Amino acid sequence: MSYTRRRLLYAAMFGPLIVPAACSRQPTNKHSAAPLDRVTYLTGFGTFGREAFAWLTAAKGFFREVNIDCTIVPGAAGDNNLKLLAAGQAQFAVIDYAGALVRIGNGRGDFQCVAALTQHTLIGIMTLEHSRISAPADLQGRTVAQASGAVVKTLFPAYARLAGFDPRTVRWIDTTPAELPALLASGRVDAIGQFIVGKPTVEAAAGGRNVLVLPYSDFLTDLYGNVLAAPATLIQTNPDLVRRFSTALVKGLTYAVEHSEEAAQALHAAVPAQQVATSMAELNLLRPHVGGANTVGTFDPARVSKGIAVLQSLGLFATGFDPSRAVNFTTLPTNHP
Repeated sequence: MSYTRRRLLYAAMFGPLIVPAACSRQPTNKHSAAPLDRVTYLTGFGTFGREAFAWLTAAKGFFREVNIDCTIVPGAAGDNNLKLLAAGQAQFAVIDYAGALVRIGNGRGDFQCVAALTQHTLIGIMTLEHSRISAPADLQGRTVAQASGAVVKTLFPAYARLAGFDPRTVRWIDTTPAELPALLASGRVDAIGQFIVGKPTVEAAAGGRNVLVLPYSDFLTDLYGNVLAAPATLIQTNPDLVRRFSTALVKGLTYAVEHSEEAAQALHAAVPAQQVATSMAELNLLRPHVGGANTVGTFDPARVSKGIAVLQSLGLFATGFDPSRAVNFTTLPTNHP
């Protein structure tokens, strides 16, 4: 797909977007003589409430404090986000950690993780309570929707085997992140792949009906959740920019989960369709997954090794690899709260 057609597609899905040239230096921070680095950041999954911390980071001036001018663009799951990183149309993107390990384990080397945004995997399956799905095995013979390119389907065989049923009995359809809640609410699918903190948004789309969540973390333990990824070339050529950006974003994330109404208001101001109450509910669910003062944003090399071993043992890639292939430990956020 051409660059122009891709921009039109994103505009149709999420509204008008501006994708600046990579790291051009034009605006100036009024608090510093240094010019601002202009970057584009892709959210992990559309403009749902749990993504509000990015807009809060911008609204509070945390990016500009470190001489960065950031354009925030709604992302569309791991594969799509990584394609835009590789094409130079974004410098930073949120992706799922387990999906990152799977891609790296299968030979991909054009990106690395530079900050852990959640300390546990947030992937899960959601269904309406009346669907008679109350346990993972009840998914057999059902239809599940996921965002195109998301890791939900990639990890599903491992999740299903650990949960004790045959993953081949499940039918999958791909769609956009924004369409998932409506597909479930209308009964066109039996379940959807979704971040577990998205329950309030899905329940709102379902008219207040109760939603049942089946977290992958019940069986796939010791995995980080959402992570910040950057292109390997950017890490090599401008590690200071990477460190500054990750530090600002983690600062905003930490502030947002402690001040959920302020963060929700920042998102609503930028994306009026996102309701403040629903976004607040998602951020409150996100809070316990972010980590404490000594863990937020960071990676433990031993835990990374364990996660690699777990996914290798489940057959998601053939051989293990050094944690430094997945995580750039030299550009992790600094000055943690």
